[in-house]
Amino acid sequence: MGKKLVVFMSLLLVTMGCASNVNTSVTEQKNNHESNVVQEEKQEEVSAEEITENTDSEKLEVDKQKQELENLALEVNGKVYGESSQFSEYVTGVKTRLNTEEKVMALTLDACGGENGSGYDEELITFLIENDIKADLFVNARWIDEQYEAFVELAANPLFTIQNHGTEHKPLSVTPRSAWGISSTSSQEEIVEEIMENQMKIFGITGEIPQYFRSGTAFYDETAVQIAEDLGVQVVNFNVIGDGGATFTNEEVSQEMLKAQPGSIVILHMNQPQSETAEGVKDAVLALLEQGFSFVHLNEFDLE
Repeated sequence: MGKKLVVFMSLLLVTMGCASNVNTSVTEQKNNHESNVVQEEKQEEVSAEEITENTDSEKLEVDKQKQELENLALEVNGKVYGESSQFSEYVTGVKTRLNTEEKVMALTLDACGGENGSGYDEELITFLIENDIKADLFVNARWIDEQYEAFVELAANPLFTIQNHGTEHKPLSVTPRSAWGISSTSSQEEIVEEIMENQMKIFGITGEIPQYFRSGTAFYDETAVQIAEDLGVQVVNFNVIGDGGATFTNEEVSQEMLKAQPGSIVILHMNQPQSETAEGVKDAVLALLEQGFSFVHLNEFDLE
C-alpha cells in the first residue's frame, strides 16, 4: 500500500509539473504573440507615416512642375517673334531623322483623336509588344479622352514613349492657314495653347513631360517651330511616310517602310484599326529585322 501511494504521489507531481510547464508555455506564447502584434502595429504606423511623407513629397514635386509649365507658357506668350514665310512639313527647325549612320530607325505612331480619329489599332500594338519593338507614340488630347484606359496601359509600357500630338490636332502657324483641309492656329497664343494644354494633360496622367511634338497634319511655319522649342519640345516629323495617313494598302505600307535608311524616322497611325497599317507593319518590321535593323526611341540619338 505504501509503495502504491508513493507511486501515485510521484505521478501526481509529474502531472502537475507538466501542467505547470504547459501553462507557462501557453503564457509565454501569448505574451510573445502580443509583443509581435505590438511591433507589427508600430511598423505599420511607421510605414504609413513614410508613405504619407512620400506621397506629400511627390505631390509637392508634381505641383511644382505643373507651375513651372504654366509659368513657361506665360513667359513664351510674352515674347515677341518675327513674321513667318514658310509653311510645310519640312520648315526650318523640324527634325526628320536620327543623327546616326547605325542601322537603326524609329517608328512614330500618331493617335489623332476627333470624330473619325479616335479608334485604337490593338492589332498593331499587340504585334509590337509581342516582338519587343520600340515606338514613340504621338498622342492627341482628344484621343486620350476617348481611349483613356488604353492610354494609361501604353504609357506604362517601357517599349513606348508618350509624345505630344497637340490638343485640337491643328497645324501650327502664327497667321491663318490650312493643311489638308484643317485650319491652323492663327496666333502665338493659340500655338502655345495647342502645345501646352496637351503637354500638361499628359504630365498630369503619366508624371512624364513629353520631349517631342508633332502637330496635326505635321505642318508648321518656322515661327511656330521656334515657339515650340522655347516651350521645351523638339518638333519631330519624318523622312518615311509609312501609311499615308492610314490610307495605304498593306503592300504599300510595307513597300514604303522598306525604303528606310539608317537613322530614318517613320510616321504611322495607331488610331485607324480598320486600316491595313498593322498588316503592312508586320511584314515590313520582320523584313527589316532580317536586314539587321534595330528599332529605337527618338531620345536614344540626337535628331537632325
